[in-house]
Parts: sequence; C-alpha cells; structure tokens
Amino acid sequence: MSEPRNRALHEIVLASSSPRRLELLRSLGLTVEVVPSGYDEPDDDAVAPEELARRHARAKIEAVRGRYPERAVLAADTVVDLDGRALGKPRDAADAARMLRSLSGRRHRVHTAYALALPGVEGPIERLSTTRVHFHALDDAEIAAYVASGEPMDKAGAYGIQGRAAALVASIDGDYFTVMGFPLGDFIRIVRRSGFALPESK
Repeated sequence: MSEPRNRALHEIVLASSSPRRLELLRSLGLTVEVVPSGYDEPDDDAVAPEELARRHARAKIEAVRGRYPERAVLAADTVVDLDGRALGKPRDAADAARMLRSLSGRRHRVHTAYALALPGVEGPIERLSTTRVHFHALDDAEIAAYVASGEPMDKAGAYGIQGRAAALVASIDGDYFTVMGFPLGDFIRIVRRSGFALPESK
C-alpha cells in the first residue's frame, strides 16, 4: 500500500446510478459524484454468478476511472445466484414474477463485487462479498402485489431487501449490505487498510 498513511478521503466517483449505493456512500460522510458507466451488463450462463459480478464491476470501473486519474472511483455489481444460475435485473413484470416464483421458499446466494481505485494505490482493488438468503414461501397474490409496486424492476433477482421485499425474506446468513447492493463494512476496512481516513462523524 502507498504512503503517506491516513490521507483524508472526502469524495468519490460512483460509476453507478444505483440510489442504494449512493445512499450508503453518503452515510459515510463522503461527497459522491455519480458517473454511470454506460456498461451494458450481458448475461452469460457459462460464467459462475460470482465471477459474473466480478466481471461487471471490473468493466464498469474501467469505463470510468480513466477520466478521473487523481480521484477515488468505485464500481459495483450484484448478482443473485440460484443453484449456480445468475438472476440479473428482470426484463419486464412477467420476468420479475418468474424470478420471484423461482426464489419462493428457497435459499439462494447474493454476490456483490466491487472495484475501487484510490489515488496513489495500485489497483483497482477488487472484492467480492456473498450472503445467503432464505425466502418465505410466496403465494401468487404476494408476488403479484410486489411486482405491481414496481420495486423489482431495477434490482438483481427482482427484489430489494431494504424495501417491501423485506417481508419476503425469512432469514439471511451474512452481510445485509451485500444483499442491499454494497458491502459497506468491507469497503470501510479496505479504505482504512489502504491508508485513507473517512470523514469524521458530525
């Protein structure tokens, strides 16, 4: 890791339009500039879901960080993994309902990968966090109501644990923020180990 140690990190470029990641980064006191990567996340059934998340995060940061060589840049991607098959964002309401039916009453894994470029630090740093999630058995009315809310449409696996889908989740084993879309605790530790200090709480 580079010197000097404990340089202040006050701002970061987020290569994502995710409001959840924006919210989490702002909760640390960081000033966040949102610069969507424009990267289209292709599905690839031949690639393991955790590797797919890594590839997407890597591609997103590479699309953005060259424009900001002296600034911290972050990209991330979340993939829902059902029996080794990746569930991305639903194409439409019918696709969302299909995904939710497939998750009903079952356990699955959620992988969130992120790539972080820090000034003066060789990288980008790449990390992966995985959490196991168990869904309640869902009836057709529950699924239809949740899909009708519109909440599933921009989320991997067609649900967001921080929203109405909290009622669909029976339990989790691992980091809640990984399911939300960004492993906040791991990010904090990596930033500190890389010689940067986050803003002090007000």
